[in-house]
Amino acid sequence: MTVVPVASAVDIAALLVAMRPRLHRYCARMVGSVIDGEDVLQEALIKAVEAYASAGEIGSPIENPEGWLFRIAHNTALDFLRRRNRQEALRSAEEVDMIVDQLDVVESRQIAATSLRTFMRLPVAQRSSVILMDVLGCSLTEICEVMECSLPAAKAALHRGRAQLRVIADEPEDTPQQQLSGADRARLGAYVAHFNARDFDAIRAMISDDVRLDLVSRTQIRGKAEVSRYFGNYSKVNDWHLVPGLVEGRPAILVFDPNAPGAGPKYFVLLGWAAGQVATIRDFRHAAYAIDGAEYSV
Repeated sequence: MTVVPVASAVDIAALLVAMRPRLHRYCARMVGSVIDGEDVLQEALIKAVEAYASAGEIGSPIENPEGWLFRIAHNTALDFLRRRNRQEALRSAEEVDMIVDQLDVVESRQIAATSLRTFMRLPVAQRSSVILMDVLGCSLTEICEVMECSLPAAKAALHRGRAQLRVIADEPEDTPQQQLSGADRARLGAYVAHFNARDFDAIRAMISDDVRLDLVSRTQIRGKAEVSRYFGNYSKVNDWHLVPGLVEGRPAILVFDPNAPGAGPKYFVLLGWAAGQVATIRDFRHAAYAIDGAEYSV
């Protein structure tokens, strides 16, 4: 993590945009979901904007904005986990002053590629410390700042988290292959077929009058007339091809770039249905970072 100078009123918005992918990477691994991670991230950014405004009113500058943002994201993720009743012990009662092992390049890459579901098997403190150091490249000092813990506690959590990941890595993968239900396959298939054919009039006929669109990290709009312009924007570009699938077990549309054959999906879209019509659209086109680490299938 690079220390950034004191934030100013001019650069705080740019900082939030620049930090968003890394903050999402942390939040997604803390809560075990790229989709829930985006919800946590949005909540954290709202808190950050409000806290920054308050700091400006009392003349208290933020000395390390990146560390400050990660601390807000960390605490927001913990709040989410509490609400979901999945929180484990936040901190080990035993603080061991141990030397943190230096990982080789191969093991570092293996940890960075660990699935979100595997990270969720670690206690919160272990999970946070491993993500911060081995996925995001933070120092022990920065881990202490984000987690608000002592250096021995951070070392202990990191050591135990790495050890637990080694144990988990040796266990057989027994996750069953998930599939779309017949109903989801039919309605997603119809939407995708019309979209790929650029038959946006047929798509408009599928959406409800009060449809809600969340163009993640860009805008939120409501109503068929307003959302219709969103389809018009897609008609002007040729960098997409839609495929029905699953993201983290949820019915989703995976978006591939036809100009990059063999590449994985660039991003995904989630649809919500009511009374047989599309009631919500959550499009991650401008938040492509969310596909990082996502478990998906076509």
